[in-house]
Amino acid sequence: MNEILRALRTGDWLTAARIKSYSVMLLSFTVVAVIGWIALSDHLVDRNGKPIGTDFSNVYAAGVLTLQGHAADAYDPPLQHAAEKAVFDGRDVPFFGWHYPPFFFAIAAVTALLPYAGGLALWVFASLAAYLAVMRAILPRPETLLVAAAFPATFVNIGHGQNAFFTAALLGGAMLTLECRPWLAGVLIGLLAYKPQFGVLIPLALVAGSRWSTIAAAAATVAALVAISYLALGREVWHAFFQSMNFTQTVVLEQGGTGWEKIQSAFSAARRWGADIHTAYVVQTTLALLLAAGVAWLWHSDAAFELKASALATASLLATPYVLDYDLVVLAVAIVFFVRHGLAHGFRDYEISLLACAWIVPLLSRSVAGLTTVPLGLIVMLMLFALTLRRASLDRASEIGVPAHIAQA
Repeated sequence: MNEILRALRTGDWLTAARIKSYSVMLLSFTVVAVIGWIALSDHLVDRNGKPIGTDFSNVYAAGVLTLQGHAADAYDPPLQHAAEKAVFDGRDVPFFGWHYPPFFFAIAAVTALLPYAGGLALWVFASLAAYLAVMRAILPRPETLLVAAAFPATFVNIGHGQNAFFTAALLGGAMLTLECRPWLAGVLIGLLAYKPQFGVLIPLALVAGSRWSTIAAAAATVAALVAISYLALGREVWHAFFQSMNFTQTVVLEQGGTGWEKIQSAFSAARRWGADIHTAYVVQTTLALLLAAGVAWLWHSDAAFELKASALATASLLATPYVLDYDLVVLAVAIVFFVRHGLAHGFRDYEISLLACAWIVPLLSRSVAGLTTVPLGLIVMLMLFALTLRRASLDRASEIGVPAHIAQA
C-alpha cells in the first residue's frame, strides 16, 4: 500500500512508454468503434434508431431550414423535429433540439450545402483538426497529437457529433495568443459566444488581469456577430431564440431531459440526489461564486500564465449548470497548459496522477454516474481546479522563500 501511495504521489507510474501505450490503445478503440458504428448502420441510422452523428442531425436540419429561408423554425421543437426526420427520408429518428444563438446558423448552413454524410465529415474533421492544431501549438512535443487525439472526450464528442472540438480550439487558441496577440485572442473569445454558458468567468478573468484590448476585441466580435445575424436572418430569428430559452432551461436542464448522468455539473448532481430546482441552483451558484473568487485571485496575481489558463478552462466547465460529458474536450486545454508548466518547472506531489485522472475521466463519468450516482467528472474537475490554485500558491511561496511545509499548511 505504501508503494502505491508513493507512486501516486510522485507520478512515477506514468512513464513515457505507458502514456504512448495507453494512448494507442484508446485511439485504436475509438477508430474501430466509429468504423463499426457506421458499418452497422442502415442508411446512416444506427441499430438504436438514432442518426449517425446523433446531435449533428439538429445542426444539419437547422442548416437546411436556413437555406430554405426558415431559420426561425429551428427553435420550434415540432418543426425542427420534422426537419430532422426529412433529412432521413421521413424515418422516425429521435428529436435533438437546436439551442444555439442565431449567428451559429452560418456554420449549420455550410454543412447543409453537402449531403448529410459529407456535412458530418466536414463538421467532425474540420473541428478535430482545429482542436489538434491548437493542442500541438500549446505543447509542441512529438507525443502531443497522439495523446490529444486519444483523449477519451474526443471519442464521446465524435459519437455525439457535437461541437466541443470547436469550443476547445477557440478557448485554447485564445489562451495561446492572449500574451502575444491580445486582439486575436479577443476575437476567438467573442466567437465562443456560440456556447454562452462557458463564458461566465472569462470576462472576470480578463478584467482581473487588466486585459482591456482583449475585452474590447471580444465585445466587438460579439456585437458584429449579433448585427450580421440580425441583418441576414431578421428580427424574428432572435425573437424565436429568446423564446426557446424557456424550453432549454425547463425541459433540457431543470427536468433532466438530456439525462442527469450525462450532465457533469453541480446542479445535475444535486438534482440526481433529490434536491429541488431551487436548492440545485443555490448549490450551483455557490460553486460559481467560489470559482469566481479563485479565478479573480489567480488572474490578478503574478502566477504563471499556464496556471491561469488551466484554471480558467476548468472553471469554465464547472461554473455552468449545463455541461455535458462531450464538453469535457475542454479539459484538454486545462491539462495541456498545466503539463506545459510542469514540464518547464517540475511537477509537485500528486499532480501527474491527478492530471492522468482528468485525462481518463470522460471515458468513465457517464457510466459511473449512471450506475452509482457519483458525479465522478464533477469531482475530478473540482480537484483539478483546487490543485491548480494550490500549485500557483506554492510556486509563489517558493519565489519569496517560504518553506514548502509552511506553504502547504
